[in-house]
Amino acid sequence: MGHLDVKQLKNPKDKALYIHHLVRDLEALDIMLKNDLIEKEPIRIGAEQEFCITTNQFFPNNNNLDILEAINDEHFTTEIGKYNLEINSDPIILSGNCFSSLQNQLSTLLKKAKEIANTKDSKILLTGILPTLRLKHISENYMTDVSRYHVLNNALKNSRRECFNINIKGVNELNLIHDSVMLEACNTSFQTHLQIHPDEFVEKYNWAQAISGPVLSSCANSPILFGRELWAETRIALFTQSIDTRANSFIYNEKQSRVSFGTDWESGSVSDIFRDHISIFRSLLTSDEHDDSLEQLERGEIPKLRALQLHNGTVYKWNRVCYGVGGGKPHLRIECRYIPSGPTLLDEIANMVFWVGLMLGQSEKYKDIHKKMDFKDIKSNFFKAARNGMETQFKWNGKLISAKDLIMDEFLPMAYDGLRSVQIAEDDINRYLTIIKHRTISHNGAQWMVENFRNLQKTKTNFEALQNITAFMYKHQLEEKTVDQWGIFNPDENLKIDISRIVKHNMNTKMLLVDQNDSLELVSNIMKWKKIHHLPVINKKKQLTGLLTWTDLIKLGNKDLHLRVKDVMTRNLITISQESPLDKAKRLMKKHNINCLPVVRNKELLGIITSNDL
Repeated sequence: MGHLDVKQLKNPKDKALYIHHLVRDLEALDIMLKNDLIEKEPIRIGAEQEFCITTNQFFPNNNNLDILEAINDEHFTTEIGKYNLEINSDPIILSGNCFSSLQNQLSTLLKKAKEIANTKDSKILLTGILPTLRLKHISENYMTDVSRYHVLNNALKNSRRECFNINIKGVNELNLIHDSVMLEACNTSFQTHLQIHPDEFVEKYNWAQAISGPVLSSCANSPILFGRELWAETRIALFTQSIDTRANSFIYNEKQSRVSFGTDWESGSVSDIFRDHISIFRSLLTSDEHDDSLEQLERGEIPKLRALQLHNGTVYKWNRVCYGVGGGKPHLRIECRYIPSGPTLLDEIANMVFWVGLMLGQSEKYKDIHKKMDFKDIKSNFFKAARNGMETQFKWNGKLISAKDLIMDEFLPMAYDGLRSVQIAEDDINRYLTIIKHRTISHNGAQWMVENFRNLQKTKTNFEALQNITAFMYKHQLEEKTVDQWGIFNPDENLKIDISRIVKHNMNTKMLLVDQNDSLELVSNIMKWKKIHHLPVINKKKQLTGLLTWTDLIKLGNKDLHLRVKDVMTRNLITISQESPLDKAKRLMKKHNINCLPVVRNKELLGIITSNDL
């Protein structure tokens, strides 16, 4: 989709023409499969490296097009958010030291991006979800200024006809109603591609589904979004909900989210998988660049199946079927989409090696996996892994087994065998799979981040803690030390953060709120019990209407406690925004001789900042 000049599919004429090309693409694919035209060897691998762009203070930046133009390299392309870019690696033949070669290429390209970013007062970061993301970064103001993203956004919103509802429960909870697909920009992935022999495609696709949960448990590294601890790999829940075209799950003909794991094992041919997607998910986009694929075949040309690829680009299976043409030859591949970016390049390549090794090492006892395991167990394994990471108990072969035991006892030996079966260099095998082994014994990225976040919260605000975590990851992302070797870090040692402190750095968001109609006697006792000197007051619309202070109660004495809060509260408030410099908060308190400032956005209360916080 990214290389096409797309437009929203609206009028009947465009729809009819697009469906015509879509059906002919499927017929052409069937002919190519029947006539043995799909490439069978050599097998190739590839990767899409997504990364974030931050300011020097490690907040999301909005200059991806500026950096992309300066990089001037066809390996790089845009993503939906202005704070994201993507690298597309060259296809590499699966043999010898191919994984080291891939790492070297990505390392070179990332260093190039890093150097260019530095000239633009920016930094680049490998991470599944950027810890310093805030709600303002998911507005359409941060959508990349490329027409296809706006077209897709409008198409998905029109299909849904209402806002997107996000609800994710973990240690904390995120409830959010949002009016665009920009939540997708929070997700940063390391998408890995493996070319598949066409005669084995459905068998291998089902196997890719079966291994997804255990692989995900090992590589999970995105436990925090908007300062909340959610799932070990929050991307899975967020992406599923962020572009869901269903207003509810009972809409006829769309019982799956466009981001899904699937509902059953696949059968038939690869064409049947595409047919299912077309049957379930309505086409959203079209283009003027379609060709008649059947006529191309008759002329002896290899079609690109543009209409089919365009539709496929709007169906986001975690294991996605892909058709492509390289060197004039058509091929099929599976794209593994659930592996997150980061936290180091070395960790990412290890994740890829583990996955590819398992794909190749499928042992005889796991052939025809669809006959031996219940798909619902496999699907459950995937979402349990997303929630719990390495703490998951998997249903495997009819038994419950821990992630650690399954990976160590079955999956790692299987991956070793698979890689050796295609003569991958022994040094590469040992180097990368040893990382998976150590991570399984020690901790993955999600566990490391949560442990450090909780530790930093003892002495810092959430905002500061997330900024420090981001700075640490930036410093170590291209080094040889992987996340299993990272421990609890001291943010005051060797972390260079250009901190221009703002109110959000110091404000308190863990606050009690009282309603303006609450009993003053009750509220005064709450302030005594909790030793609180300032209580924000809200109305039924949850808007800030006043502030009740200990000074207000002292002035009142013990009289008239039968009054309501609004009868006593201070109404004419001095407020401040969370983006304001911290020095401004100090000046306002001094000027007005007050000890507390409500932090607001419009009339919405975000927190308070007191003289003690300063």
